[in-house]
Amino acid sequence: MKTSKSIFYLITAVLLFLSFNLSAQNKPKKNTESHYLTRILFIYDASNSMWGDWQSDKKINIANRLLSRMIDSLAEYTNTELALRVFGHQKEYRFYDCSDTKLEVPFMPNNHLKIKQKLKAIYPRGTTPIARSLEAAAKDFPPCQHCRNIIILITDGIEECDGDPCAISQELQKKGIILKPFIIGIGQNFKEAFDCVGTYIDASTEEDFSNALQIAIDHIFFSTSCQVNLLDIHNLPTESNVNMTFYDSHTQKELYNYIHTMNTRGVPDTLYLDPRPSYDIVVHTIPPVKATNIKLVPGKHTVIPIDAPRGNLLIKTSSNKNTQYQKTPIIIRKAGQQEILNVQYVEIPETYLVGKYDLEMLCLPILSIKNIEINQSYTTQIKIPNPGIAVVQKHQPGYGSLYVLRNNKMEWIYNLREDDTQESILLQPGTYKIVFREKYEYQTIKSITKTFIIRSDANTSVDLK
Repeated sequence: MKTSKSIFYLITAVLLFLSFNLSAQNKPKKNTESHYLTRILFIYDASNSMWGDWQSDKKINIANRLLSRMIDSLAEYTNTELALRVFGHQKEYRFYDCSDTKLEVPFMPNNHLKIKQKLKAIYPRGTTPIARSLEAAAKDFPPCQHCRNIIILITDGIEECDGDPCAISQELQKKGIILKPFIIGIGQNFKEAFDCVGTYIDASTEEDFSNALQIAIDHIFFSTSCQVNLLDIHNLPTESNVNMTFYDSHTQKELYNYIHTMNTRGVPDTLYLDPRPSYDIVVHTIPPVKATNIKLVPGKHTVIPIDAPRGNLLIKTSSNKNTQYQKTPIIIRKAGQQEILNVQYVEIPETYLVGKYDLEMLCLPILSIKNIEINQSYTTQIKIPNPGIAVVQKHQPGYGSLYVLRNNKMEWIYNLREDDTQESILLQPGTYKIVFREKYEYQTIKSITKTFIIRSDANTSVDLK
């Protein structure tokens, strides 16, 4: 009887154990950014100074315990891999070995227990080669097109070798190998030394260290909300429907591209961004506007105001007839400047920042209109005359030039085609002159001059004989 009861209790205990483990395995993981694999490399200080006392215990014991807790919490996140690099743990401090850095646990799925076991086995010994550890870390991340590569450096000291952690970190970020690193300083504040390396989080106390690890997780996995207010001339956020590009202000790497949108309540739509980088935002108005070094505070909604008051420009022809200028490019510049902002076309409106602009239409002759004023939420209309056509008849091939007459002066606009005997030339209304000589006529005095007038929507025959 006792035996059967014992077997019953044993079977019950086994079933409960299996049930518990199955439920633990099936526990839903926390979602991360599904289109990215987030890879976190811990660079861990095991130099001799980590044996120092720190509040309730040795620094190494406190750091191992709290970091292990963080690794347990990271096991709950989907689409995440971890790795561990350690420095200062292979050679005694007296050897001053600045190459003492090693990838102890490489990236792989579900390696959390391996990292925790490795942490328990670490024995602090040597010096602090931070720059060389960062440099070596570049090879710790296997090639990946859709990965976020993040470094969390945990140290109780600053660089003790001949390297420059700032320069190495900036180079890795510029190459797109890693995002801006986190640095957690144990025992005292090293902000001045590490600000140029990445995002420094002070952990002067045990409680600070625990909080610092959580801050890093929040920065990595929880996007922060913001909205971009594109302001009109009255400082109201009424402008919209234009592309915005978000760059890492440090590396200038392109991070996000969005078309600005008003939500259903008629206010700028909310965006959710990684709060770790500072951003340069380029709003692709004509001309573009830019906001630089924008910082987001995790957990807080940030409003980003950018001045972008705009109006419209519409170029039309003076008659209702179909124009032959539909494919003629019109160059737009800021008033008094040479840089080309845009190429516009007849009957197609375009939106510009409020201000003054110069127009140059590539017709014959070139049509130039200066200081066109664009006003807020208003369409400025410019009317240009429809062209006429000069039908030039040559009895023989020859050499000739076409001039427009302005203020009793000849301005060259076009050379006739040498071997053609007839040309149709699209011209603005005005008075013109052709000077021509037949190809096989060897006397200069045989040159022919013809003056004629072009009217809109009319053909004018020019007979060169």
